Amino acid sequence: AYECGFNAFDDARMKFDVRFYLVSILFIIFDLEVAFLFPWATSFQYQGMLGFWSMMIFLVVLTIGFAYEWKKGALEWE
Repeated sequence: AYECGFNAFDDARMKFDVRFYLVSILFIIFDLEVAFLFPWATSFQYQGMLGFWSMMIFLVVLTIGFAYEWKKGALEWE
């Protein structure tokens, strides 16, 4: 019961499907990718080849991870 004396109508804890958590984790990962890409893109003209290739390696690793998740069906909502 609450302080006012009323009983709760239902349980406040709802069960979520695991896919919601998976989608949220994927969103956070790719949101962080954009957060890293934006400063790199704005300072692109001041970076040398090392800066270019380090970001290309970063993008390739994320692309491989995205392709792996897609192939495993982690993005399917069935």
